[in-house]
Amino acid sequence: MNFLRGVMGGQPAGPQQSGAETIQKLCDRVASSTLLEDRRDAVRALKSLSKKYRLEVGTQAMGHLIHVLQTDSSDSEIIGYALDTLYNVISNDEEEEQDESEEENSQKEAEDLGSQLTDALINEQENITLILRLLEEFDFHVRWPGVKLITALLKKRCGPVQGIILVSPMGVSRLMDLLADSREIIRNDALLLLQQLTKGNAAIQKIVAFENAFERLLDIISEEGSSDGGIVVEDCLLLLLSLLKNNSSNQNFYKEGSYVQRMKPWFEVRDDNSGWSAQKVTNLHRMLQLVRVMVSPVNSPGAISSCQKAMHHCGLLQQLCAILMATGVPADILTETINTVSEVIRGSQDNQDYFASVNAPSNPPRPAIVVLLMSMVNERQPFVLRCAVLYCFQSFLYRNHKGQEEVVSTLLPSTIEASSITAGQLLCGGLFSSDSLSNWCAAVALSHALLDNPAQKEQLLRVQLATSAGTPPISLLQQCTNILSQGDKIERRGSKVQTRVGLLILLCSWISSCPIAVTHFLHNHQNVSYLTGQISENQGEDERLVQGLCALLLGICICYNDNSLENHTKEKLKQLIEKRIGKENFVEKLSFISKQEQYSRAAHQPQPTGPTPEHMLFDHQFTKLVKELEGVVTKSVYKSSEEERKEEEVKKTLEQHDSIMTQYKELIREQDAQINELKEQVVSLSSQSEQMKRTVAQQVLQIQQHRDQHSILKLKLEKGSQQAGGQGEEAQMNGLQREELSRLREELQELRGRSARLEAELADRNAIITSLNSERAQTVNGLENNAETLKELEALRSRVASQSTQISQLQAEKQDLLKTAAQSAKETVDPAGSDLQSLLTAQTQESERLKEEVRRLAESGAGAERQLASANSSVAVLEAERARLQEELTESRKEQDDLLMLLADQDQKITTLRNRLKALGEPIEDEDDLDSQDQGDDDDDEPDDD
Repeated sequence: MNFLRGVMGGQPAGPQQSGAETIQKLCDRVASSTLLEDRRDAVRALKSLSKKYRLEVGTQAMGHLIHVLQTDSSDSEIIGYALDTLYNVISNDEEEEQDESEEENSQKEAEDLGSQLTDALINEQENITLILRLLEEFDFHVRWPGVKLITALLKKRCGPVQGIILVSPMGVSRLMDLLADSREIIRNDALLLLQQLTKGNAAIQKIVAFENAFERLLDIISEEGSSDGGIVVEDCLLLLLSLLKNNSSNQNFYKEGSYVQRMKPWFEVRDDNSGWSAQKVTNLHRMLQLVRVMVSPVNSPGAISSCQKAMHHCGLLQQLCAILMATGVPADILTETINTVSEVIRGSQDNQDYFASVNAPSNPPRPAIVVLLMSMVNERQPFVLRCAVLYCFQSFLYRNHKGQEEVVSTLLPSTIEASSITAGQLLCGGLFSSDSLSNWCAAVALSHALLDNPAQKEQLLRVQLATSAGTPPISLLQQCTNILSQGDKIERRGSKVQTRVGLLILLCSWISSCPIAVTHFLHNHQNVSYLTGQISENQGEDERLVQGLCALLLGICICYNDNSLENHTKEKLKQLIEKRIGKENFVEKLSFISKQEQYSRAAHQPQPTGPTPEHMLFDHQFTKLVKELEGVVTKSVYKSSEEERKEEEVKKTLEQHDSIMTQYKELIREQDAQINELKEQVVSLSSQSEQMKRTVAQQVLQIQQHRDQHSILKLKLEKGSQQAGGQGEEAQMNGLQREELSRLREELQELRGRSARLEAELADRNAIITSLNSERAQTVNGLENNAETLKELEALRSRVASQSTQISQLQAEKQDLLKTAAQSAKETVDPAGSDLQSLLTAQTQESERLKEEVRRLAESGAGAERQLASANSSVAVLEAERARLQEELTESRKEQDDLLMLLADQDQKITTLRNRLKALGEPIEDEDDLDSQDQGDDDDDEPDDD
C-alpha cells in the first residue's frame, strides 16, 4: 500500500521512478494481487497515468486490463476503471485539445498510436464481445465507459469493428437497448455510437432499423422539442440520415411504417419567425435533408413516387410550401426548402399541380412560381438561392406537359396581360438582361419548357418580341440568333461565354427533333454564316466550349433538315462544312463539349450547382441531349448523299416489311384468340354434353319408374271398377242410390280415358327421348369434327410461328447486309443490294402463301363457329324439352294421387252400402260372385256406352 501511496501523490521514499517503471510495477500488482482492493487501486492508478503515458500503458497493461474485465466482472468499480483506461489509451482527446499548439507530426503520431492500440485490442474478437456483454450491466460506472470505448474503437477502425459486432450474438441489439436508458448522458452517447456503427454498412443499418430505431428516434426528437431542440435532436437526425441514405430497404420500411407522416409537425410555421437560433437552423437543415433523402433522384422511380404521394397526402408538401412563402426565414433554410420542394414535386403530376396552385401572400396574390422566378433573374439575390429556384422550376416542368404548355402560353400574344407579371415575361426579361447568370438561368429554364414536347417547340415559334418603339416585332428565335451573331453587342452587355452558352443550349434544345424549327432557323442566312465562322476560327481555351456548341447546333440542322430550303439542304450544309471547316476539324470541335469539367459535374446530378456563378455552364438534361446527338451528328456529317439515299430506301423497305410483319402478327394474334375461344367453347360444350347425358339417363330412369307406377295403378283401377260395378248392380237391384252408381260409372270411364291418354303421352315422350339421343350423338360427332379442326388450326399456327421466326432471321440478315454495305466499297454494295432484293421477293411470296393459309384458317374457324352455334341451339332445345317433360311428369303424379284418393272414397262408400244392405236383411253374395257379376254387367254396359 505504501507503493500505491507513492504513485498516487505521496512523498517517495527513494529516488524518483520513471513512468515506464511505475506502470510496470502497477501491472505486476494487477497480475499478482489476490485482494480485489489491491487490484482496484492498481487499475485506478493506471487510469490516472493512461492519458500521459498512452504508449506505456497501452503496450504493458492492455492484457492485464482485459483479464480484469474477464475475471472481476462482479465488481463494477474496477470494471469502470479498466474501461476508462482502455478508452484513454485508444482515443487522443488530450492531443485533440492541444491541436492548435502542436505540430502536424505530433498529431499524426498520436493518431497512429491510437490506431495501433486499437488493432491490438480488436485482434481478438472475444475482446469486443466481452465489452458488449458488459454493456448489459446497468451500473453507470460500467455502461458509460463501455459506450465511449466502443465509440472510440469504431472511429479508429470502423470496418473491422462493425464486422465483429455484426457477427456477435445480440451485438447490435445490446447497443440499441442503450437508447432506452433513462440517463440522458448514456442515451446521447449511444446516439453517437450508433452513428459510427451504421456508417456505410447496409447490413447493420437494416438490423438497427428493424430494432425499432425509427420509432425511438422520432420519439426522442418529439420529446426534445423537434426543431427547437438542442444538439440531441441533431444527433437523432444524423442517425436517421445514416440509416436511410442509399438504403432502399430502410426507406421502404420508413415509408410503410407511416413515419413520413410524423415529419409534418417539424415544419409548422409560426407567425413569429424571428429569433432563429443557430441550433434551430441546423436542426431544420437536417430535417430538410432527411426529406430529400426519401425523394432523391438517385432512388428508384417507384420508391420516389410512393414517397411523393405520401408527402402530399399527409400535408408535408403544404407545410414546405408555407415555409417558402413565409417571411423572416433565414436564407440558407429558404434555399434548402426550395431544393426540398423541387425533389418532392419532381415528376409527380399531382404534386406539380398543387405547387402550381400555391400563391404568395401578396396584394394582389401572385403564383409562387412567379415569385420564385423573380428571385432567379434578380442579380442581387444570393447565388445558391438562384440556383435553387432554377432547380425548382426544372422539377416543376419535369415530365409535366401541362405545366410546359402553361409556361409557353404566357409568351403567346393572345395570353399576355399588361396588368400582371407572368413566368414567360420574367424568362424573356432574364434572357436579355445585362446579367450573364440571369441570361443563362432564363435560357436553361426556357429549354425545360420545351423538353420532350415538340408541340411547344412549334408554339414557341409564334412568340413575337417588341425590341424598340417604331420597329416591327421579331420572333424570339430571331432575337436569340441576333444576339449570338452580333458579337459587339455581347461585349457591351458584359455577357461573354456564359450568355452565349445559355443561348446555344436553348437553341439546340429548341430545334432538335423539330424540322419546322430547323427551317425557321436556317431561313436566316446569317445564322449559318455565324456558326461556320465560329467553328472555323482558332480561338482561345475559353471559346472552345462555344465552338463545340456551335458545331452541335449546325449538326442538328443537318440531322433534322427536311430539305425544304433549297440553299440549305442536308447535302449543301455538309459541303459547306467540308469546304470551310473540314470534317475532322468539325468532329474535333464537337468533342470539346463532353471534355469540359463542368459537363461531367452537371451530368452527375440534376441539381444545378457550382462553386461560383461563372462555373454555371451546363444543365443536366442538356448533357443527356449532347450524349444522344453527338454520335448521330458525327455519322450524318461523314455520310455521303448516295449512302443516305440508299439508307433511306432500305429504311423505307424495312418499314414496309415491318408494317407487313405487324399486320401478320396482328392477324396471327387474332387467330390465336379465336382458337382459344373455340377451345373454350369446345370444353364448355363437352361439359354440357356430359351433363345432358346424365340428365337424360335420370329422365329415362324416372319415366321407367312412372311406367311401373302407372301399371300398378291401372291394375288397382280395374279391380276397383269391378268391385264398384258389382255393388252398383246390387244396389240397383235393391233400388238404392241408382243415381250415385251411375255417376261412379261415369267417373270410372273418365279415369280409363285418362289412363289411355297417359299411355299415349308416355309413348310420345319415349319417341322424343329417342330423338334427343340421336341429336346428342350428332352433336358429339360435330364436337369431334371441331376438335379435328382445332388440331388443324394448331398445326397451321405452329407453321405460321415458324415462318415468323424465318422472317426475323431474314430481317437480321438484312441488318447485317446493311452494316456490311456501309463499311465496304461501293462495288460491294450492289451485289448485297441484289441479294437483299431477292430475299425480299422470296419473303413477299412467302407472305402471299401465308395470307392464303390464314384465309383458309379463317374459313375453317367460321365453319367451326357455325357448328358450335348449331350445337348450342340443340342443347337449348334439349334443355327446354327436358323441362317440359319434368312438368308433365309432375302433373301426372298429381293426377294419379287424386285418382287413388277417389278410388279409396268409392271403396269406402261401397263398403258402407253393403253394410246397410246387410242391416236391412237383404241377401248379399260373396265377393267372388259379385266380381264375376260386375264383370258381366260391364260387358253388358259397354254396348250401351257406345
